Amino acid sequence: MFFLNAKSPKVINITRKAIDVGYKAQRLAHEVLAVSARKQTANPPASVGKAPIQEQVIHFINKKMPGGLPKQPARKLLDIEDNNYIPIIRDPHKTTSDSEAVFYFPGCGSERLFSQVGLATQAMLWHAGVQTVLPPGYLCCGYPQRGNGEFEKADQMITDNRVLFHRMATTLNYLDIKTVVVSCGTCYDQLSMYEFEKIFPGCRLIDIHEFLLEKGIKLEDAKGVRYMYHDPCHTPMKLQDPMRTVKSLVGDNTIKTDRCCGESGTLAVTRPDISTQIRFRKLEELQKNQNTITADGYSGEVKMLTSCPSCLQGLSRYQGDTGVEADYIVVEMAKHLLGENWMPDYVRKANTGGIERVLV
Repeated sequence: MFFLNAKSPKVINITRKAIDVGYKAQRLAHEVLAVSARKQTANPPASVGKAPIQEQVIHFINKKMPGGLPKQPARKLLDIEDNNYIPIIRDPHKTTSDSEAVFYFPGCGSERLFSQVGLATQAMLWHAGVQTVLPPGYLCCGYPQRGNGEFEKADQMITDNRVLFHRMATTLNYLDIKTVVVSCGTCYDQLSMYEFEKIFPGCRLIDIHEFLLEKGIKLEDAKGVRYMYHDPCHTPMKLQDPMRTVKSLVGDNTIKTDRCCGESGTLAVTRPDISTQIRFRKLEELQKNQNTITADGYSGEVKMLTSCPSCLQGLSRYQGDTGVEADYIVVEMAKHLLGENWMPDYVRKANTGGIERVLV
């Protein structure tokens, strides 16, 4: 919660490094206590009240946290951490002052932690030929605070954000923003109560994947890989059944994998004993899904896609059991449509005349 509440770039970057160390420590502890961890996940004990501390420790390390986190948050790579300026990112070769402009709210998970998600979203918006407006500085939508019972903190954050967005709308009224884009279902649920139609008159709120589908941007026959899709509890896809959108984007053969991943925001930290039980059932589901997707003898790569930062973390923790890598839909699309080096290529292009900074 300290990480989510922080706004100072220096504090965020230091905390991020501390989190990375914590992830590495958790992964090491998993290796050390592997035997106890396997016994626990094979037969999860019932949760009647909080488990003893020793048992909770095993619950916390029984599945590895993801490794290889991005070294820096997206804003640091693009030099847009100063909260006095509104970044407007555009391809100078494809856009004009009259091109469509969207406001992208990346949220904490897509910007501070899994920054590849925020960068992939920006790269695909760049590819779509729109102008992307980002909020000035690091912002949290307020949902995690509300979910953890910090109602006064959440209300203050929401009020501060809405005031800031009104100031942005006044400053950028020449852009006529009609679309607010998100890459996280939790952010979507919280921002839907911000009354954006009063901030950017006539605007709508939409997930990045539905926006790309609207633009006709999708994978065409990705070779050598098959996909499973985990629909988050807080799904950001609202325009139609999420699986219709997913299949339209990455292929008709994509199958849905049911059940909660067990991460659930801070649940895996505050009640790892309950998460262990949820993961036990999810793993059973994933093993059935793997049998289904390989039933015709297919032996190539299988990937698990999602559209929630918390689920991305949760699903990554099954890789040791299933051998299946988890990733975001928009990241997978960026890899196939923009090339394996899409991230450094986008950062380089954006930093070479692709970012306008407007004083707020």
